[in-house]
Amino acid sequence: MTARDYLTIDDFDVDGKTILVRVDLNVPMDPEENILDDMRIKSHIPTLEDLEDAKVVLLAHQSRAGKSDFTTMKPHAQRMSAYLGKEVEYVDDIFGSHAGSRIASMEKGDVLLLENVRFYSEESLKRPAKEHAQTHMVKKLAPLVDIFLNDAFAVSHRSQLSITGFSEVLPSGAGRVMEKEITSLDKGLKGSECPCIFVLGGAKVDDSLKVAENVLSNESADRMLLTGVVANVVLAANGVDIGKVNMDFIESQGYLDQIERGEQILDEYDGNIGLPVDVALNDGGKRVEVLVDELPADGFPINDIGIETIVAYSKEIRNAKTVVLNGPAGLSELDPFALGTHEIIKAAVHSDYSIAGGGHISAEIRNLGYDDRFSHLSTGGGACIDYLAGMSLPGIEALKDAASRYRHNQ
Repeated sequence: MTARDYLTIDDFDVDGKTILVRVDLNVPMDPEENILDDMRIKSHIPTLEDLEDAKVVLLAHQSRAGKSDFTTMKPHAQRMSAYLGKEVEYVDDIFGSHAGSRIASMEKGDVLLLENVRFYSEESLKRPAKEHAQTHMVKKLAPLVDIFLNDAFAVSHRSQLSITGFSEVLPSGAGRVMEKEITSLDKGLKGSECPCIFVLGGAKVDDSLKVAENVLSNESADRMLLTGVVANVVLAANGVDIGKVNMDFIESQGYLDQIERGEQILDEYDGNIGLPVDVALNDGGKRVEVLVDELPADGFPINDIGIETIVAYSKEIRNAKTVVLNGPAGLSELDPFALGTHEIIKAAVHSDYSIAGGGHISAEIRNLGYDDRFSHLSTGGGACIDYLAGMSLPGIEALKDAASRYRHNQ
């Protein structure tokens, strides 16, 4: 996607205007409603600072119905106030008379955070944007604002009300988080300097293989290094006996059919794919290194890549111009099996341009204190995977449609 496909804050005169901004403030919280990681809250501060002369109304969600952390947005408003240096007023209403009157009385520079949009059941329904535009939320809020900005990249792979509904009826664009995600991921996908290496791991095998197929078929990547469960699946596809316990895990996750898919990818792109030559088994919490062609038939769970693989992968990554990491190399939350993930992260910062997908890999990068050494840490897990896999994200498609209508009317 190029900048011509969608509008940004820079395309609008926001001075004194009332701007509705969909942000992603969905954060880990403990049972006492304390915020455990505020990275996502912090990420939206540049957007809000660029809207300091506007009246800003924020829409966001926290968790989903049935979860223990499905709660109000009050703690988020307090944390955001601290980062912004002025009050972000929490309003315990979404589109009722209380929210409406408070929006109508806003002054320039005010920032309001409305209640958790998922308290409204229609928010989570999957429907086309045109249907979302006919809901009470859109009909009540849209007349009160001038412009809609989507800054919630992490949930823009979902066709939900607050993501796609408002862009049907309001001049709409991308906030700074959304703009940065699109620009940065496109650089990894389309404008990357060679050699470009993708390192895929984690347990979401089907998602990782989608990414592999996309970036290898369009030649975005020169090499694809596999780790985690996806590597186990492709090792099995390559005729390696990975042991009953690991095959049982693959079956329990519903990924047996991905072995055949792995065979097809190997047939077509064998020279572009790197597989582990050794792995680390979990023997009662103890790390046991073994070559893949010497894996015991009964054996133990594969929980990390082995030392020889770490050395070989790290060398390739250090010599790359562009590196994209998605998913950990093993069970990185267990100290004995964090080595592969940590060494790959350390190697990636030596490349000219380094990107990490959301979720576990970004958390590990922050835990190591390497976040400032990466070119881009994505705020989205599923959204980042879908984007890298070449899929259309409803939230971004809605912005493109809105930009086309806006330009046609100018």
